[in-house]
Amino acid sequence: MTPLDLETYLHAHIPLSAAMQVHVEEMAEEHVRLSAPLAPNINHRETVFGGSASALSILSAWSLLHVRLTRAGVPARLVIQSNRMDYLKPVAGAFSARSTLADKGNWPGFLRMFHRRGKARIVVAAELLDDGVLAGRFEGEFVALANVES
Repeated sequence: MTPLDLETYLHAHIPLSAAMQVHVEEMAEEHVRLSAPLAPNINHRETVFGGSASALSILSAWSLLHVRLTRAGVPARLVIQSNRMDYLKPVAGAFSARSTLADKGNWPGFLRMFHRRGKARIVVAAELLDDGVLAGRFEGEFVALANVES
């Protein structure tokens, strides 16, 4: 899977990502960074709408798990169970979200649980960035479910 493949998948299967004009900036085993322009995500104060900031963070976190599971050959349906978003400063331009596993050491246990029970949970963190400057923090718990098309 390439960054363009991921972007195409997001736009086709999660229409909000297309409306937000989400772009896959980086995609690696350890992180995924998505970006979006201000114009389709603007609020009444001419800054990024909080819902868009949260959505980009969730999309980045979900994408990281999607990429890791796809590369591992593990078909799963991913859903978010809970999340928290802290907004540290307003963003008045293009913005990005960079996701990582909250604890890399949990990945092997996550896979073992998934293979054993057909369901597993893992926490993913993301940083909301405004031109490389930290503007927010996200943490979400995701559930992977087996035997369902991803």
